[in-house]
Amino acid sequence: MGAGDHVDLNGFIAGVKRRNPGQDEFVQAVTEVAEDIFDFIGDKPKYHEAQILRRIAEPDRVVSFRVCWEDDNNNIRVQRGWRVQNNNAIGPYKGGIRFHPSVTESVLKFLAFEQTFKNALTGLPMGGGKGGSNFNPKGKSVNEIMRFCQSFMTELYRHIGADVDVPAGDIGVGGREIGFMFGQYKRITNHFTGVLTGKGLEWGGSLIRTEATGYGAVYFLQNMLKSKGMDVAGKTAAISGSGNVATHAAEKVVQLGGKVLTLSDSEGFIHDPDGITQDKIDWVKTHKTHRRGRISEYATEFKGSTFHGGGARPWGVPCDLALPCATQNELNGAEAKLLLQNGCIAVAEGANMPTDLDGVHIFKAARILYAPGKASNAGGVAVSGLEMSQNSARMSWKEEELQAMLKDIMSGIHDRCLEYGRSADGHTDYVKGANIAGFKKVADAMLAFGVV
Repeated sequence: MGAGDHVDLNGFIAGVKRRNPGQDEFVQAVTEVAEDIFDFIGDKPKYHEAQILRRIAEPDRVVSFRVCWEDDNNNIRVQRGWRVQNNNAIGPYKGGIRFHPSVTESVLKFLAFEQTFKNALTGLPMGGGKGGSNFNPKGKSVNEIMRFCQSFMTELYRHIGADVDVPAGDIGVGGREIGFMFGQYKRITNHFTGVLTGKGLEWGGSLIRTEATGYGAVYFLQNMLKSKGMDVAGKTAAISGSGNVATHAAEKVVQLGGKVLTLSDSEGFIHDPDGITQDKIDWVKTHKTHRRGRISEYATEFKGSTFHGGGARPWGVPCDLALPCATQNELNGAEAKLLLQNGCIAVAEGANMPTDLDGVHIFKAARILYAPGKASNAGGVAVSGLEMSQNSARMSWKEEELQAMLKDIMSGIHDRCLEYGRSADGHTDYVKGANIAGFKKVADAMLAFGVV
């Protein structure tokens, strides 16, 4: 097929599957974007002729490496590490590092692909990347985690830099792990530079980074509701997860007058019909972060609440609002139907691709307010981008300034989704709007650079 030949959507997806065998998560992410982009570029031959979508769906590079470390019993352990640098058309690669047994090349490629569009939506100059390892920090001592992080960075350092690729945290990688990796980077290179975000405040970090993803998802949800003359106040919310994103999303819902009914982890979910108040959220934060406890213990601590085990998910609990904040593909088609049957009017994704393709199609067909993660969970990377700016200028902004900027960025993303997703009857397809707005910014930059 020649460079200028047009291929239909099914042909394009077949090619992605052929080139990426066994990489189901990556193919899913590309399919979800391509479904909207093909309509948009149908009458725009410049994007077809330059094969822009084909090029975005092929990472600039995928770096894979061995990570050797020694556990506390002097056993040599071997993990695999990756860094996927998907696209740097509008800025340095930017995206988190994830430490979890589920990490594979496919998962990181899907995350880096999504990150490319998410970062473009923020309006900040950041490309898309993602990295990680199949290392499981659970049950490891602090010294074991330190040794692993140092070994991981000993390989990664040669592929990153403040103007090249700026990683951040993700699942399994918090401030402690960022500290260990930054210390090793500084030790090897002798450079104190903004090469990582999510750093401690004492050494170049930014205020509100911890809260940003969860808060940003609720700010986006608030924007969607306001567009229909509604508000978060008085609404009930089902939230999955109990980590950083979930607890801060719950916190912001409570601050805005909503009632949070659920939180979850890999073992199951808790349902508190009395509402998960700020005091209860604070207990969960301490319990999960400092005690490394399980969410099931919430039901013992707070009377009237129940725990549903066996990996159960909270989408059967009747609610007005749903915020999936745990991990990819945690909400399937059957659960999407159940949410709709129980009266859910809005879904804002706090995690990356938490809804599978069946669920996405069901939400879109129902024409509810549905925000994809690349739009609604962009608050975290937005504040990471602001941390990069602060590092470059050797300065820091106050919390109220950053809160205002975060709100402004989420409002801007909402406006960009409206621009490309609103139809003549007033309905907004936020998935379509986010995909097209993100694609157009990256694609136009790529066109300017020629065939590279």
